[in-house]
Formats: sequence, C-alpha cells, structure tokens
Amino acid sequence: MTALSTKVEIFYDVISPYSWLAFEVLCRYRSHWDMKLVLRPCYLGGIMKESGNRPPMMVPSKGLYMNKDLIRNANYYQVPLKLMEDPFTVMVERGSLRAQRFLTAIDLYFPEHLEDVSRSLWTRVWSKEEDIVDNESLFLAAKNAKMLDSAIEKCLKLLNEAAVKETLKKTTEEVVEHGAFGAPTIIIHTNSGPEMFFGSDRFPLIAEIMKQTWKGPLPDFKSNL
Repeated sequence: MTALSTKVEIFYDVISPYSWLAFEVLCRYRSHWDMKLVLRPCYLGGIMKESGNRPPMMVPSKGLYMNKDLIRNANYYQVPLKLMEDPFTVMVERGSLRAQRFLTAIDLYFPEHLEDVSRSLWTRVWSKEEDIVDNESLFLAAKNAKMLDSAIEKCLKLLNEAAVKETLKKTTEEVVEHGAFGAPTIIIHTNSGPEMFFGSDRFPLIAEIMKQTWKGPLPDFKSNL
C-alpha cells in the first residue's frame, strides 16, 4: 500500500449474507490492489427504513430467487454460507442491532479485532444458524476470534452507551447520504469524488475504476495445470 492508495470503505451488517461475500473478497484483495480498506459496521435496518427498501423475504419472488442465488454465490466466492430454515425470525424479528453495536464498540476500542469478530458473527448466523443477539452469543463469537475476555466484557457493557449508539447511528446516516439502500455498500474514494457500489457482484467495475486488475474470487489461487 502506498501513500496514494485508494480508500475503499465497505459498509456492512452481519445479518446480510451478501455483505459477507463482499467483505471476504475485499479482504482477499488487500495484497493485490493498491487500496486502504476500511471496515464500517452499520445498521441495515436503519438503511432500509431511511431508503424505503424492503427485506427480500417480504417479496416472495425475490426471496425464492435469493435462496438459489446465495448458494451460487457461496460456491463461486468460496464462502461457507448456508441457507437458513427460518430467515424471517432471524433477519427480521431478532435482527442485528445488538451485533452491530457490539462491532461498533469493538471498532471504537479494539479495532484490531473488528475483522475477525465480524467474520465470526457471520459464521455463527450464516453457516451455523446460531444466535447473534444474546450476550452469550456475542461473547462466544468474540472469544472464537481470539479477543481477551476482559476486552469482550468491556464491549458488552458498552452496548447501551451513548457513544456506541451514536457512532452506529452516524455511520448508518453517512452511508445513506451516499445513496445507500442496502448492504453491502462499497464506497471508492476516487480523485473525482466518492463512487458508490451496491452488492457483491460489482468487483470488475470496482477494479476498473480503481485501475486495478480483477483476478476472480480467489486472487491467490494458482492453478497446477
């Protein structure tokens, strides 16, 4: 990474499976693209409300399509994502507010653990269909990401603190101001201004605007053929 590296922000919510796909690809490309990757946990529920968008399972045909599309994408991007038996309860009724506040607290006080805890939460909810709301679940996710117990406990105590709530709210408002209507939203900071991309399938376009090379979903893969 050089002093002139392109700043790339990914605004994500762990309740969003497409966010997981985009997150993993951008993390893989840190050593391939000249970029400064910034992880920005936000609240998808707030984005949907402000933009007037609706969850896929609220539109029957969209929900049916997403089931097939997620498996295709999981195979293509080599991310261990599985379908949920009860996505409405997990995604809509229980939601992700506490998980995103937890990640916000980690970002504020222990940012070196943000990537691994985010991945651990995605693994719980989208690989194992495990809870990401209760304190015990959040603790286990962070523990699995090698955070110290004392650091985890501190972040759990901060979930209802004004600083954490306000930071998550501001981050969500910030991406909405960019024009976001869902997650993931990726912002590329070019010389001519920020460029917004939505979803996990815009990487060839992102590479082009960054003047980098798209090498597919697994840039470190070397064929033996």
